[in-house]
Amino acid sequence: MALDGIVTRAIVHELQSLQGARINKIHQPTGNDIVFQIRAQRGNRKLILSVNPTYPRVQFTEQSFMNPQEAPMFCMLLRKHCEGAIIESIEQVGMERVIHFNVRQRDELGDVSFKRLIIEIMGRHSNMIVIDPATNTILDGIHHITPAISSYRVIMPGFSYVEPPDQHKLNPLETSEQQFMEKHRENIDPPARFLLNTFSGLSPLIAEEIVYRAQQADISANGENENLYPDVPYIWQAFSSLMEQVSKGEFAPVSGLNAQGKIVFSAVPLTLIQEEEKHYDSISQCIEAYYGDKAERDTVKQKTSDLLRFLQNERSKNIKKLDNLQKDIKEAEGAEKFRIQGELLFASLHELKRGDKQIELINFYDEEQRPITITLDPQLTPSDNAQRYFKRYNKYKNSLAVIDQQLIKTHAEIQYLDSLLQQLGSASLQDIDEIREELAEQGYVRNRNKRAKKKRKDNRPTLHVYTSSEGIEMYVGKNNLQNDYITNKLAHSNDTWLHTKDIPGSHVVIRSQQFGEATLAEAAQLAAYFSQAKESSSVPVDYTLIRHVRKPSGAKPGFVIYEQQTTLFITPEEEVVKSLESTIRS
Repeated sequence: MALDGIVTRAIVHELQSLQGARINKIHQPTGNDIVFQIRAQRGNRKLILSVNPTYPRVQFTEQSFMNPQEAPMFCMLLRKHCEGAIIESIEQVGMERVIHFNVRQRDELGDVSFKRLIIEIMGRHSNMIVIDPATNTILDGIHHITPAISSYRVIMPGFSYVEPPDQHKLNPLETSEQQFMEKHRENIDPPARFLLNTFSGLSPLIAEEIVYRAQQADISANGENENLYPDVPYIWQAFSSLMEQVSKGEFAPVSGLNAQGKIVFSAVPLTLIQEEEKHYDSISQCIEAYYGDKAERDTVKQKTSDLLRFLQNERSKNIKKLDNLQKDIKEAEGAEKFRIQGELLFASLHELKRGDKQIELINFYDEEQRPITITLDPQLTPSDNAQRYFKRYNKYKNSLAVIDQQLIKTHAEIQYLDSLLQQLGSASLQDIDEIREELAEQGYVRNRNKRAKKKRKDNRPTLHVYTSSEGIEMYVGKNNLQNDYITNKLAHSNDTWLHTKDIPGSHVVIRSQQFGEATLAEAAQLAAYFSQAKESSSVPVDYTLIRHVRKPSGAKPGFVIYEQQTTLFITPEEEVVKSLESTIRS
């Protein structure tokens, strides 16, 4: 795991600025994440505490989170014991990935009360637990561990808190050269494995880094040698040098690609980075850049897998239908020959007699007056044979009109499905429910949350609001309910509307009549980034005033037509979008 004991120490070191700060608000946007709004001397900060099994972490964050209408039980307990509390101290347990938040609060009677929030960052076993430090009693945990799961360690209200099992490793910050050498004499493993098995808080990445530094020092001093591993004194030097940095709190967060081309990050410099080395001012910035929205994307992926399959199947059906309609058009385009054959037969009824199987007539519609052979039904009269061709002509002629309508409808359906697939690709957790709700309203799926669903105030969907570098609000619709709302209800007639030209994407509205080129460019970036052309360059983005945008009667959600537009060509840049201040309003 990249987030090891050293990264944990860097996090705790950074969080020391919160000592004496007040926990203002507490939210639980997902089952694994807690967000603290903290009022500190240096201004308000947002802290995320995540026990996500794949992406556990503790960090300051600039991300926006949507909160459920009803707070989960663990969130309610945290609000009771920690909201409004003063942070007394934040500590790491040894070099383990365990952090203790000690907080002080006044209870309902006005008495001072102390609580401890424990965050255990242990991969899929990560947990968050509130205890009463005076009695070591668990008040609750975000994930319960019952006696049936573990007899050694139960995480349930009322039980005593037991620390994770001791791995009996040495604290690397307290290890002397003599201890190091004694342990190494007992060792039979390669250097990296020895470091991992002997010292707490080290990840495979840091073990590799220590060995890599030792190898470079060995080569520098002695030149290339035949030994597979560096000599022990060089390993100790590299180990003690790195641990001295960590002990002094001299952190320099960095990320980059290792020799295998994999992205890695660390709280200390990495000499083994091969490419794309990036440095950060804080460990929180490094973690935010590394994890980004991976945790949310994974959760979204899980929640949308059924919708994704459904929409892809529907799209495939419509593509197949389009092919069949094209075949029908080709067949129907031959209808004119049936009219001609019918008229030739009517003009030559005197030459026909019942029982004829075919007749050759001069085609007076042909400039060269070439003969044409017409097949006849021997059981029909000459007149009925002529009528038969006119009926076939009328059938195909009428079908062309129906086919044209079906073509328009099928193209619109594919366009609508493409827009939904694009929206699922950039949807946040709260956007998914709105997409599912839209599909239920359109009759595509059943609304499985019909009973539990509460009416939104004023039927307003989630709103994603970005602020331009000029301080102007820009609204982005990330699904069709949001697109319809910001374009047809929220925006004023002189607001500016943007959308990718002929490409599925978000509606973007600049909520101001006066703005500069910077705001227009940033709004165009949003329109291009939240579109199907996100990975492309020179993406055409149209913009016009809202009064030139309208939704046709009976059109699918999110569909509009517009005029008097100007086109910009934009290459989407993720860094530009992420640099914009954003918030989510419900």
